[in-house]
Amino acid sequence: MQQTVQEFERQIAKYFGSPYAVATDCCTHAIELCLQYKKVKQISVPRHSYLSIPMTAIKIGIDYHWRYEEWEDEFEVASGIWDSAVLWRENSYRTGEFQCLSFQFRKHLNLNRGGMILCNTLEDYTVLSAMAIDGRLPDKPWKEQNISIVGYRYYMTPETAQLGLDKLPDAIATTPQKGSWQDYPDISKLDVFNG
Repeated sequence: MQQTVQEFERQIAKYFGSPYAVATDCCTHAIELCLQYKKVKQISVPRHSYLSIPMTAIKIGIDYHWRYEEWEDEFEVASGIWDSAVLWRENSYRTGEFQCLSFQFRKHLNLNRGGMILCNTLEDYTVLSAMAIDGRLPDKPWKEQNISIVGYRYYMTPETAQLGLDKLPDAIATTPQKGSWQDYPDISKLDVFNG
């Protein structure tokens, strides 16, 4: 079953041109894993974006500030960590960075739920993969492991990965809609961020 997830990771990495890709249950959790992994203390959020990123900052206890940016397809949350939830473009990986993708039901590759972290090194892949599945390594029963990484249970199910493999050729063959700051209201004005 885990082989299905790993094959989907390989196919997404190949399409985007990244050395590795880590499957997660959603893009927001992919970003959270990157923030935790890199021990980020503060993020910057475009005023016109989705509300889960500043909510994640509140949840994990890091500072955030607002900025005005007319972004398209993706934006940087912290140094080297990108919210690429609406990005769908071949060979668009930013070398050495973490780009977090979404497969939510409104995205070009619609799996109803799911995310992916594009990353550069085997170490990044190994640690982020373990973080996504309770701190354990995927190819060995957890009872036989000396777990040393805090995990978050943010893994992608094999069923979701199989759906991704099934739908991927169609997603590659079709032109995606562009996403941008204009698709979102100014979330900095919401009461939840001004209480």
